Amino acid sequence: MTEETLEIIRAVHQRFTEKGLKLSVAESCTGGLISHYLTLLAGASRFFEAGVVAYSASSKARILGVSQKTIASRGVVSGETAMAMAEKMRFLTGTDYALSTTGNLGPDALEGKETGLVYVGISSAGDTTLKELRLEGERLQNKEEAAISALRFLLAELAGKE
Repeated sequence: MTEETLEIIRAVHQRFTEKGLKLSVAESCTGGLISHYLTLLAGASRFFEAGVVAYSASSKARILGVSQKTIASRGVVSGETAMAMAEKMRFLTGTDYALSTTGNLGPDALEGKETGLVYVGISSAGDTTLKELRLEGERLQNKEEAAISALRFLLAELAGKE
């Protein structure tokens, strides 16, 4: 793990703890890596409420309540699915923020969507934002990049609301 990654994790810990905010995470393509990063440092229990890995389309529908219509019309690799995952996770956990990831890390196209296409959703009270990533590495590199990019996006969203 790089020092930059640790600094991002520390910054998330600090911001959420200082503000007394709660966070939950709904992950697909990152497979729990964001939750892992958040819990690497002591004190995560002060702000981190829950993490769910909903990898399959059926688990996104069953566990998170993403509509079958959204999955059928837009696909699991879509901004609409990422936003729904974040919104449903925040609703289920009652947190101030929920972060979600869904995408195609490779090595092959999925739903006709290219390798490296990842969507990150953030849900907070009355607002859901989306970021599209286009990653160009190998699968593991894309997974790590997606997780860190999601945490950077979360920090930027928090900074924008201060």
